Amino acid sequence: MDWFTAPGYWLGRLVFQRALAGVYLVAFTAAALQFRALIGARGMLPVPLYVRHAPFRAAPSLFQLHYSDRFFAACAWAGAALAAALAAGAGDLVPLGAAMAMWAVLWLLYLSIVNVGQTWYSFGWESLLLEAGFLAVFLGNARVGPPVLVLWLLRWLVFRVEFGAGLIKLRGDACWRDLTCLYHHHETQPMPGPLSWFFHHLPKPLHRVECAANHVTQLLVPVLLFTPQPVASYAAGAIVATQLWLVASGNFAWLNWLTITLALPAVDFTGLAGPPPAAAFRQAPVWFAVLVCAVTALVLFLSRHPVANMVSRRQVMNRSFDSLHLVNTYGAFGTVGRIRDEIVVEGTADALPREDGAWREYGFKGKPGDPRRIPRQFAPYHLRLDWLMWFAALSPGYARDWFGPFVERLLAGDRDTLRLLGHNPFPDAPPTYVRARLYRYRFTTWRELRETGAWWHRRLLREYLPPTRLAPPASPSERE
Repeated sequence: MDWFTAPGYWLGRLVFQRALAGVYLVAFTAAALQFRALIGARGMLPVPLYVRHAPFRAAPSLFQLHYSDRFFAACAWAGAALAAALAAGAGDLVPLGAAMAMWAVLWLLYLSIVNVGQTWYSFGWESLLLEAGFLAVFLGNARVGPPVLVLWLLRWLVFRVEFGAGLIKLRGDACWRDLTCLYHHHETQPMPGPLSWFFHHLPKPLHRVECAANHVTQLLVPVLLFTPQPVASYAAGAIVATQLWLVASGNFAWLNWLTITLALPAVDFTGLAGPPPAAAFRQAPVWFAVLVCAVTALVLFLSRHPVANMVSRRQVMNRSFDSLHLVNTYGAFGTVGRIRDEIVVEGTADALPREDGAWREYGFKGKPGDPRRIPRQFAPYHLRLDWLMWFAALSPGYARDWFGPFVERLLAGDRDTLRLLGHNPFPDAPPTYVRARLYRYRFTTWRELRETGAWWHRRLLREYLPPTRLAPPASPSERE
C-alpha cells in the first residue's frame, strides 16, 4: 500500500501532533480553572440543571451519565495531563492502537465538556479543536507513515476555516468590500491585546492593505493548499504568517494558534528534516488502512452541510451540524463594529445606593476597564467571562441567562467567581449593592496617551443594571 502513506511528511505530522496536544493542554487547563463559577454545580449555568433538559443524543457527554464538581475537575485535569504527555511525545512510544486510544480519549473528554458548556463554550474554536482532534486519532504515530487521506482531510479543514471566513466577510459588512474594516476592528474587537492600540493607529492606507491581504489569504491562498509542492507549502506559509499577524494584534484564544497548527501538515519539510526514518516506510496494518478509509468517507459525506452553507447566500458562521462536532462550518467578523461599549461593574458597601456614594469598580483580567491599564496578552488562554462581557455590552439579550447569577455571586462574595476577576475591590466583605453601567470606549490618540497616560477614553452612556442587592432572608412567618 505505497499509495496509503506519505513518508516525506513525517516531520509535518510530528509538529502538528505536538502543537495540537499543546492546544489541548491550554483548553483543558482553562476548563479546570474556570468551570466551578461558570458551569459547576453552584455555577451561573449549572451542568446538572442543563442535562435535565438536554437529551443525550443532542449533547452526548460523560456528564450526562454522572456529574459532580470533583468528577469534572478529574476529567479536566486528566485531559491536561494526557495532552502534556502527548505533547512530550508519549504517543510515539506506544503501539499504534494505544496512540490512537490516547488521542480518542482526549477528544472524548473535551467533547464532554463542550457539549455541557452552554453559552460559555459556544465559540467556533471549540468545534475546530474537536474536529482537528478527531482527525488526529487517525493520523498514526512514528511506527507508521502519515496516511495520505488524513493529510488531505487536514488541508480540507484549514481550507474551510479560511475560505469560510473569507466568504462571510465578502458577503457581510460593506467595509470589507471598500477595505475600511481595519479602521475600526483593532479598537472594537472582543479583547484587544497589548499591541492593538498601535495597530489601530497605523496609517489608513496600511489598513486598506491589511483588508486586501486578508481577502487574498482567505479566498485565494486556501485553494493553493491542494496544488503540488512547493506551492502548497508556500500557501501554508502565507496562512501561518497571516495568523501570526492576528496573534500580535489581538486575543482570539487558541483560534489563531490552532489554524497555524492545521496549516503545518501541508508544508513539505523534506529539505529541512532529511530522509524519513525507516519506520515511516513501514506498511500500515490492514485494519488501520480500512479505518482511515472509512473515516475519510464519513468526513466527505458530512462535508455536504458545510459546503452547502459556504455556497449559500445566507451563509452562517461557526455552526456544528452534528452533536459530535465532526465536520463544521467556520467564519469570523462578518460584521465589524464601529463603536466599542463596555460594561463597568461596581459595588458599594453603603447602606443606601446613592449616585454619589462610594462605588468601587471590579476589574476584569482581559476586557477593558481602567482606562490607564494597557490591554494584556492572554491568548491562547481563553477568558470566557471576559469574552461574554463583550457580547453582553452589544445586547443584554446575550447575557440574559447568566448576568443575573453573576451579580448574585458578587453580592455573595463567591470565591470561585471572584477568581475569574482581575481585581476584587471588596477583599474583606462583599458589597451591599452592585450595579452595572454602560460606557463608550475608544482608544486615545498619541497626544492623549502622552498627556494622560491613558490607553482608553471612556464616557458614561447609561445604566445597564440598577443597584441590586441580595434579597433578605425570609422571616419564620414568611417561610410558613
